[in-house]
Amino acid sequence: MTTTTERRRPAATLRYLLKLSRPRFWLYLAGPVLVGVAYGASSVAELVSPLSVALVGYFLLPANVFLYGINDVFDVDVDADNPKKEGREVRYGGGTVVPVAVAVTAALGVALFAVTPRVAWPWLVGFLALGAEYSAPPLRFKTTPFLDSASNGLYVLPGAAAYAAVAGHQPPALAVAGGWFWAMAMHTFSAIPDIEPDRAAGIETTATRLGETGTLAYCAALWLLAAAAFALLDRRGGALLLVYPALVVAWRVADVAVDRAYWWYPLVNTVVGMVLTLGGLWGTTHG
Repeated sequence: MTTTTERRRPAATLRYLLKLSRPRFWLYLAGPVLVGVAYGASSVAELVSPLSVALVGYFLLPANVFLYGINDVFDVDVDADNPKKEGREVRYGGGTVVPVAVAVTAALGVALFAVTPRVAWPWLVGFLALGAEYSAPPLRFKTTPFLDSASNGLYVLPGAAAYAAVAGHQPPALAVAGGWFWAMAMHTFSAIPDIEPDRAAGIETTATRLGETGTLAYCAALWLLAAAAFALLDRRGGALLLVYPALVVAWRVADVAVDRAYWWYPLVNTVVGMVLTLGGLWGTTHG
């Protein structure tokens, strides 16, 4: 039987894959790469080297098709009643288009090993492994409370890989830890709008286990840990990261629904990432 996805014309298929890749969230993977390059580079030439461009290019689009394509294929039953799939995202309709796209983008990720130094390889392996097993069996971390949150440190791995590839040595452990805490909190916050659909589908997550109020407290604590880790590297970075726990308090005081606030975070994260990147660029060009 021909599926909805397979009946699409080529142009419509490309539009479908672009929407599947969550353009609003592209910088969640590419942003850490820009930060990693900015702090790892020792010259302006390294900022725009073919290696830097390749890393940004992969994590801007193909990596998002890889990550979200796997998610949508293995969440097809859960997403049947998820309201987020009605407008801003797409609902997987079966067929081979998405699995083939995932295979191609995974192959492109493997190809990065040919152009990056060995020091970056552990981070690339970590991203590909966690990116797949977050949604796919047998591990499917997303259905295990707290492991779903912890595994989403995967979003910092592209930045660590970029820093290592450009600098030739590993990134500061505190930066990786701070980024990991931030990513854990961001993922768990984004799971709050899914609490009811996940419960209806019988899926247990950190958010379904803690409930909305408990999850917000959990996210605020993780964002405070992220700020503390960055503060130990640079007090200015720590102060910048305090915007996240402050926003949690603001949402509660102003009684803003989380499923509404959720869509503002791409802008918040872009601004914070831009400030961090500009700090790294300043050090590269004036160091």
